[in-house]
Amino acid sequence: MKRNVLWIDCTAAALAGVAVLLLRDWLCALQALPPALLLFIGIVNILYACYSFTLATGVYRSQSLIVLLVAGNLAWAVVCIGLAIHFLQSATLWGIAHLFGEAAFVGSLAAVEWRWRTDLTAQYANAAT
Repeated sequence: MKRNVLWIDCTAAALAGVAVLLLRDWLCALQALPPALLLFIGIVNILYACYSFTLATGVYRSQSLIVLLVAGNLAWAVVCIGLAIHFLQSATLWGIAHLFGEAAFVGSLAAVEWRWRTDLTAQYANAAT
């Protein structure tokens, strides 16, 4: 799992971003979330996927880059929780579940990546030798 966590991270973000962007109109109706919010969520996921992909495939992976990844995941979890609370009265159960679910997923990734931050850095160094 350790060696695949960055691939899981970038793949999940890319899939979530593409799905939200492609299904935005349908999700708006299902979740009662504003179209601009879903556009924002999709774009953030795609941008995040690009960053985590560079770590998964990159030539150089410093611990500070892993810590930045963890911080990004934590920040996004907090944003998603805030959005869920903000839209609690107007969104459907599906919309609230989407926001809390995304917060739980990226929060869990942050915890795993933080726990394995040294291994994620050393793993690449060991593979290169």
